[in-house]
Amino acid sequence: MASRLTSVRVRTTTAAVAVVAVALVLGGMALVTLLRSSLLDGLETSAEQRASVIADEVDDGRTPTGVEDPDTEPEDEVWQVLGPDGQVRFSSQPLVEALPVEDVESFALSGAESAYLVETDDTEDGSVIAVALSREEVDDSVGALVPLLVLGLPLLLLVVGGTTWLMAGRALAPVERIRAEVDGITSDSLERRVPEPDSRDEVQRLAETMNRMLGRLQHARERQQQFVADASHELRSPLASIRQTAEVARAHPGALGEGELGEAVLEESARMERLVGQLLTLTRADEGALVATPRDVDVDDLALTEGARVRRSGLRVDTHAVAPGRVRGDPSALGQVARNLVDNAVRHAEDQIALAVRERHGTVELVVEDDGRGVAPEDRERVFERFVRLDEARGRDAGGSGLGLAIVAEIVRAHGGTVTVRDGRLGGAAFTVVLPAS
Repeated sequence: MASRLTSVRVRTTTAAVAVVAVALVLGGMALVTLLRSSLLDGLETSAEQRASVIADEVDDGRTPTGVEDPDTEPEDEVWQVLGPDGQVRFSSQPLVEALPVEDVESFALSGAESAYLVETDDTEDGSVIAVALSREEVDDSVGALVPLLVLGLPLLLLVVGGTTWLMAGRALAPVERIRAEVDGITSDSLERRVPEPDSRDEVQRLAETMNRMLGRLQHARERQQQFVADASHELRSPLASIRQTAEVARAHPGALGEGELGEAVLEESARMERLVGQLLTLTRADEGALVATPRDVDVDDLALTEGARVRRSGLRVDTHAVAPGRVRGDPSALGQVARNLVDNAVRHAEDQIALAVRERHGTVELVVEDDGRGVAPEDRERVFERFVRLDEARGRDAGGSGLGLAIVAEIVRAHGGTVTVRDGRLGGAAFTVVLPAS
């Protein structure tokens, strides 16, 4: 009940009725005031004209027209001519008291049922002409309008409230349907979508935005589930290898050479350590915490360091195209980009890899090529996805987990750059990282 009383529909209707009520009351008061003022102005003009006519007659030495029978009661028009001594010289009819010698908007005349408006004028001999006109018609007109307003304003407010209630209900009906649908969506039903009304207004845009949000949540959940499944699978492999080696050593004590069990455990533990480190990096990427301490980083130094590292393995490494290039970012994360790309090139190279760094148009490019089999055009987007191996057998044998290039993509994206793959001049794949120059 409390939620119903505080609903948008109730508040909208209440606000609309309150605003219209204030406007109508003020408007009604203004209308009554203007009507009364207009009628009084007309009555005042009539009294002034009548006083002017009587003054002209007195100035001409004539008896003013309209002197009535002394026995009649006060009528709509009453006038007096008061001499300089204040005595009544002429009168439309005898009055108990003299009329005021100055303009009065409301004057109570003895024997009359309504008030009178009094206007005065002066004659040449100093007499004062006082004309009083009854305000009965003015008061009756204003009095007739007030009941109409008193009865009409509540009816009009009722119409406004009812119309606002219906219109607000129609406008909020799609919102209620959206709310009901969202209320039934759980983590297991993210494929559901809210209804989109064809209203071309804010409600339709809200529904479209919510559906896009649900799509992103669904994609994130599917990606998370796939990530957990792949991570579990990858972690299971070294654990299974360690267990298998240990079981053989226990069942056949002499089957393994001296130190062979320890070497197997150390090798698989190192593999697990690398995998856990990669998973932690991806977790930081999902949390937006990859660029922790941005500083100036020389990309050419990273490339030359990685070239020297792999050159010791006997592989030919071409670094002649490495030119100065500086970017702003996290040195550790960008170093991992260079290392992962070089390790990927070494894993797929036949005999040679090449590294290049160049600065152009406000960006720094890092290119890593190999002379291997390359990447097919249909796989050039998928290769940056997590746990994707285009060559499963060789990837596992070389210790690859399918996360290296995914980590490269996340780090580069966090630094505002892009990474792509194409055919290289050595015949294999050429990975190109483009970062904003510092």
